[in-house]
Amino acid sequence: MSSSGTSLTIGVLSEQNSREHRVALDPTATKHLVHEGFTVLVEAGCGSGASFTDENYVAAGATLTTSSQIIATCDVLASLSLPSSDVTDGLTAGRTVIGLLDPLNNLSQVSALAGQGITLVALELLPRTLSRAQSMDALSSQSSAAGYRAAIVAAEKFGRYLPMMITASGTATPAKAIVIGTGVAGLQAIATVKRLGAVVTGYDVREASRTEVESLGAKFLTSSVAAGAGEGGYARPMTAAEQAVQQKELADALVSFDIIITTAKVPGRTPPLLVSQDTLAALKPGTVCVDLGASDKGGNVFGSSDGESSTTVNGVVVVGAGNLAADLPASSSLMYGRNIAAVLEALAPEGAIAIDPSDEVHSAIVVSHAGDVTSATVRTALNLEPLGSTEPLKAQAN
Repeated sequence: MSSSGTSLTIGVLSEQNSREHRVALDPTATKHLVHEGFTVLVEAGCGSGASFTDENYVAAGATLTTSSQIIATCDVLASLSLPSSDVTDGLTAGRTVIGLLDPLNNLSQVSALAGQGITLVALELLPRTLSRAQSMDALSSQSSAAGYRAAIVAAEKFGRYLPMMITASGTATPAKAIVIGTGVAGLQAIATVKRLGAVVTGYDVREASRTEVESLGAKFLTSSVAAGAGEGGYARPMTAAEQAVQQKELADALVSFDIIITTAKVPGRTPPLLVSQDTLAALKPGTVCVDLGASDKGGNVFGSSDGESSTTVNGVVVVGAGNLAADLPASSSLMYGRNIAAVLEALAPEGAIAIDPSDEVHSAIVVSHAGDVTSATVRTALNLEPLGSTEPLKAQAN
C-alpha cells in the first residue's frame, strides 16, 4: 500500500496486565504505518516496559495522548490480548480490535463485543501454513521469543554448568536437555540451549520434525505411536490407547535429563500433561522443568502454575512460563509490531478496513464483524449455525 492520505486512526494503549511488558506497536512499526498514511495515537508511557520512550514514538510520527482519547477516537485498537471491559465498553460500533485475543477462551466477551458491533481480529487463528500469512504470524513471532527465553530461564535455574568445562579443579560434564515439542518455540529453545553448550534432544510425535531438529545439531526422539501432523501445523490428538503408550515411553526417557522444556499448547483447550506427578517424583534432584504450556487451564508439567516457580520435595525446579515472550519485551514488541502492520495492510489495502469473507486469511482471523460472529471456529464453539454469505463487507467509519 502506498502513502495516499489514508485517514484510518490506529490506537495503542499501555497493556493492563502487570506481567505484560510488551507494547502492541513499537516505534519502528509506527513509523512504517505513518509513512503509509495511517494516523497513530499512543498512550504516553505505553512503551516504557520495552524501553521505548515517548520521544521515540513522537520521532516516528505518532501523537501522544491519553487512553480515554484513544478509546474515544481510534478506528483500530492494536493490543497484545483482549482488552478489559474498561476499554471495550468505550468502543462504538464499527471499531476494530486486533491482537492475540484468545477468542476460544473468551467466548462470552467475544459474543458480547460482536453484538456491540466491534470487529475482532484474532491473530492466533491465522492459517500458519499459508505462505502469504507469514509476515502476520504473531503466534510464531512470540513463540520464537518464548523459546529463546525458556533456554535462558532454564540455564539460570540450573545449578550447574550447561557446557562441558575443563578446569584445574576437574571436568564438568555437559548438561542433558530435552525440548518436548518442536514447533517454533521448541526449535528456538533447542538452538539456544545448544549454543549454551548442553547436549540437546528434541522430542516430537511428528516424525517429520526429525530433519529440523537434527539440522540444529540435536538428537531426535519420538514415540513408537507417533501421531503425525494435524490441522494448522499442530500434532493431531492421540487416541487414549496411543496416549498411554506415548506417555509411558516419554516418562521412561525423561529421568535421564537435567533440563526439560515443554512447549505444547492447544488453542482453546487444556494443554496436554507431558510430565506427570509420578514422572516428576522420579526426576533427579536439581532437574529444571520450564513449562511454556502453563496457563489458567493447567500446564504440561504437573503442578506448574503460570508465572510462578516452585521446587518439589525431591528437589525438582518447576517454572510455569506461559508468557515468556513478555520477558523479552523489546525484541518481542519489534516482531509483534511488524505482524500488526502486515495485518493492517492486508485488511485495509485502500486505507479503510474491508473484510472479505472469501479471503482465507480474512475468514480465519476475523472473529466478528457487522454485529455477528463470523469465524467458523468460534461459531462452532458458541454452538451457532454456519454463516453462508461470501460478499465483501466494508467496515463503518467513525
